Amino acid sequence: MNNSTVKAPYDLRTPVLIAGAGPAGLTLSLALSRYGVPHILLEMFPGAAHTPRAHITNQRTMEIFRDLGIEEAVKAKATPAEGMWSNAWITTMAGPEVYRSEAWGAGEEHAARYAQASPCGMCNISQNIMEPVLIEAIEDAGVADLRFSHKLESFVQDAQGVTATVVEVDSGVSYTVRADYLLGADGARSKVAQQLALPFEGQMGVGGDAGIGEVIYVWFKGDLARYCAHRPGTMFWSTDMHNGATFVNVAPWDEWIAGWNMPPGMTFDGDAEALRNRVQSAIGDSTVDIVIKGVSRWTMNKMWATRYGEGRVWCMGDAVHRHPPMNGLGSNTSVADGYNLAWKLKLLLEGKAGPELLQSYELERQPVGERIVNRAWDSAMGFWGRFYSEFLGVSPGATPDEVKRSLLQLHEDSPEGDARRAGFERLKQEVLNPAFNALGIELGYRYRAGARVDDGSPEPQVDGHPDVAYTPTTWPGARLPHAWVEKGRRRISTLDLVGRGQFVLLTGRGGSAWFEAAQAVLLDTGVQLNVIQIDSRFGAVRDPLGYWARMRGTGSDGAVLVRPDGHVAWRAQSSAGAAQLPSVMAQLLDTAHASDSEQLLQRPDLALAAHG
Repeated sequence: MNNSTVKAPYDLRTPVLIAGAGPAGLTLSLALSRYGVPHILLEMFPGAAHTPRAHITNQRTMEIFRDLGIEEAVKAKATPAEGMWSNAWITTMAGPEVYRSEAWGAGEEHAARYAQASPCGMCNISQNIMEPVLIEAIEDAGVADLRFSHKLESFVQDAQGVTATVVEVDSGVSYTVRADYLLGADGARSKVAQQLALPFEGQMGVGGDAGIGEVIYVWFKGDLARYCAHRPGTMFWSTDMHNGATFVNVAPWDEWIAGWNMPPGMTFDGDAEALRNRVQSAIGDSTVDIVIKGVSRWTMNKMWATRYGEGRVWCMGDAVHRHPPMNGLGSNTSVADGYNLAWKLKLLLEGKAGPELLQSYELERQPVGERIVNRAWDSAMGFWGRFYSEFLGVSPGATPDEVKRSLLQLHEDSPEGDARRAGFERLKQEVLNPAFNALGIELGYRYRAGARVDDGSPEPQVDGHPDVAYTPTTWPGARLPHAWVEKGRRRISTLDLVGRGQFVLLTGRGGSAWFEAAQAVLLDTGVQLNVIQIDSRFGAVRDPLGYWARMRGTGSDGAVLVRPDGHVAWRAQSSAGAAQLPSVMAQLLDTAHASDSEQLLQRPDLALAAHG
């Protein structure tokens, strides 16, 4: 008997290979883990983020975390919305406050509309605190093969998959991984995006009209509770352009980042003592004991990819959208990128969908990425270029004496002071709200192309600034609106009825025809639709206050088809549309091009391969 074996041209085999364990890669990994999809996650560094980095975590991200089962774990380590409402402009932390506004939907002016929009609240949690929560959940699920200190070196894709070369960082040893799909979540210097030669627009390291060059961030420990507990906020903005610093809260109220901007072409080359003195001066209280934990430098970016990938290789997160930290949209958009991809990969690997479903990722997420880059840039330019100069009277070239006189004039009992103060409301609407209370862009974005089927209705118009105002709608492509309903004796959100990797069909009284239509879909595609009747005689879900009825956008016997990521895929006004459901699902999934050979998750060799 010949017992010889033929060595495979690779060392490991996995359905999905993810490069990068930041917010995008970790979210994709956790979602795939919840869906039971084996995969390998590579990260070149030895662990999670070791510095604060991103921190604002918006309601849409918390909704995603709710579906993935980590909302409470994140909340336990985060500062809730009530600790974020203040936006104060200061001379020093201990000195006089110049002005104050509200932020992050947590102030009285915006809190009600934020609460009506979502069952989840905004929170503040730094990336180095949030990432370990995701990693722990991934490890507990036991599906992923997490490989820290392993980096993607290169890859080659063909019609059947991707062959990647991976290097173990500590030893320098390389090995090959064969994957059906490769996802690049490897940051702003993405090797995946570079090798794909993805086209980009915009540019890196630009200061724009605000004249911002290098930005210095000093991460430190120091108890500032006496200066901020009465005005809790995530940001305290300096009006001293020469010796001050803006403060970013990492943890109330003794862990911070102090940051300041350098003019274009200049750098801050001071030693540790100079950094300490700058921070101490910006605090304005020499008795505060500070311990510097780290220093980072960065520049303003305005760049987005016009393509997100091709074939079996796709990019997400900072690999495809790079922008200033204004609006807190970076990590939130990255999380949504990963969440959008996960369910599509699952269906492809099960042989239930065709390649157009994966291509819909770009059609949906690229416009969002481009929009958030430009929103963050416009916020930065409006903030530093308009609010500081028009209202505060502080311009980049102003001398300390000029700044002092301008700030004094702001509070003068004079026509000039009256005019400056009167301009605050206008600038709040034009500059501050689109930067700090931008509910419309945080969770109101809609997919106008991709995995959606038009129902023939016009897209609802937004009443107000498109980045600030939010209009709940079940128009196909929109996120399913939140409405409080009851299941048994529990009050739950309509968002709690969907997700968990399933398509859900929401209907109501007279909607029994949808059960038979869902069965036809199962027979045709193998995809299970969970049909939920709201307020029917025998249904488990009630709408006692009529919240859902007012926003469902259909008749009681109509239906709203919701994707696994909570976005509406299609809707029908009445049960007369039930006969269309199988063809709608076939169009969404691109079943005409689904291949039986893609049923990879049912092959035992691949189910184990991700673990070596």
